[in-house]
Amino acid sequence: MSHTRAHAGSSLSARRRRRELTEAADGRVADVLVVGLGATGAGAALDAAARGLDVVAVDAHDLAFGTSRWSSKLIHGGLRYLASAQFDVAHESAVERGVLMTRTAPHLVAAQPFVLPLTPLVSKAQASLAWAGFRAGDMLRLAARTPRQVLPAPRRLSATEARHLAPSVRAAGLRGGLLSWDGRVTDDARLVTALARTAAAQGARVLTRVRVLELTGTGARIRDELTGEEGEISARAVINATGVWAGDLVEGIRIRPSRGTHLVLRSERLGALPAGLHIPIPGETNRFVLVLPQGDGRVYVGLTDEPVEGGIPDVPEVPETDIGFLLDVLGSALDTPVGREEVVGAFAGLRPLLDMSAHDGRDGAPARTSDISRRHAVLTSPGGVTTIVGGKLTTYRRMAQDAVDAATAARGLPAASSPTAALPLVGAAAPARLRSLSAPGRLVRRYGIEAEAVHALAAEDPALAEPVLPGHPVTRAELLWAVLHEGALDASDLLDRRTRIGLVPQDRAQALSVARELLAETEAARP
Repeated sequence: MSHTRAHAGSSLSARRRRRELTEAADGRVADVLVVGLGATGAGAALDAAARGLDVVAVDAHDLAFGTSRWSSKLIHGGLRYLASAQFDVAHESAVERGVLMTRTAPHLVAAQPFVLPLTPLVSKAQASLAWAGFRAGDMLRLAARTPRQVLPAPRRLSATEARHLAPSVRAAGLRGGLLSWDGRVTDDARLVTALARTAAAQGARVLTRVRVLELTGTGARIRDELTGEEGEISARAVINATGVWAGDLVEGIRIRPSRGTHLVLRSERLGALPAGLHIPIPGETNRFVLVLPQGDGRVYVGLTDEPVEGGIPDVPEVPETDIGFLLDVLGSALDTPVGREEVVGAFAGLRPLLDMSAHDGRDGAPARTSDISRRHAVLTSPGGVTTIVGGKLTTYRRMAQDAVDAATAARGLPAASSPTAALPLVGAAAPARLRSLSAPGRLVRRYGIEAEAVHALAAEDPALAEPVLPGHPVTRAELLWAVLHEGALDASDLLDRRTRIGLVPQDRAQALSVARELLAETEAARP
């Protein structure tokens, strides 16, 4: 592969978008239309295209615009679902975690250690319950056939070991800790980008800034959000993968969104963090606040699980009550509590939980959103639109597979079985191959085998080696790569999704002029 070329056929660009949008709306009938390009929608586009079907996938905004960029960045093994006796969901999560870590995305998904510090606020009974849970989680790993070298065993820590892995934890009364492991994706939005580009390499037409105005079982009336032009896309099967907005396009779908909020702190505030933290929430038996070091000078602290009423915003707001709750729980374990002024950013995602009472005839008092099953559901409307809702980031691949199975069956469309459990995403390679690349480790964890090509851009033009803003590792070369190969069309795409600079408003404001300058230069250089 040439240093400056992307994986064959996978490049998404403004030029490709224009060409393929014209093709999609020229009257020909695609096999499958997918609406929504979060993890599940991009996964469905990949699944259908990998089966040899002719696919068009659209989103009104950008790749990973909705819930898929607001996660904890964890690829869960399903431990929490064991605690609520959702054994099938727990097993499915563990299996899909193993698929990502060993086959489809080992460059993006790796093992993340966590310490549960045994402070005076954690009773011996709570500690025993947590330890039993971690051991059960390891049994899930075994049942999913994920190798021990990929996910190490949980173990008990002495107080000294716990302080070494979590130096900011209060030493007074600390009696040790519990070390556990789970999967962690470098960046959830980058996972979606890899899915979309892999789908494009399989022949799918991946079209952002294309809003669906009306959806039927045979296609959609659409509007190009860049030009305002309207048109139609015809398809034999239609999949609605718009998450919390699913009910806006198909009647009868009722979603009960749950808000998950995270705080963003500067890394220096908590010091070196070789591991993440599990901090028990007072009064809860199996819920924790997570402290998640990101490796980019930031730490995330999350998350909440609160019901959301009313309309669904494009970008959810973070209420002060969520911030206060997270700071209180975090402060229960630290030497020095974090002040509100030290929170440099915050973000919230809305989980698209299906309101089961609306679909199975049940009534009565609604359950807490934290108690609603994370099992996904595939629903086919009387008009023939297949909607996929529920689930979680970890199980996107299985959700996509089930959606394509249902959509093709509902419309009598012949389709091969899904090959995606063994289909590597763009950038994927065996660990030994990744370790041999002549590129910085940070780039390898974000781009896989394409890291050398991104690094080469900076080597060819020293100006591109410059960081986008002081103190943050993202370079101008990464922004250029996003425009040339990852479908970024404007500064928001660059700062808020291809990179995560935008999670800190102050950093975003500082980087905005650089992003706009690069976009202008790239546009001027186009023939």
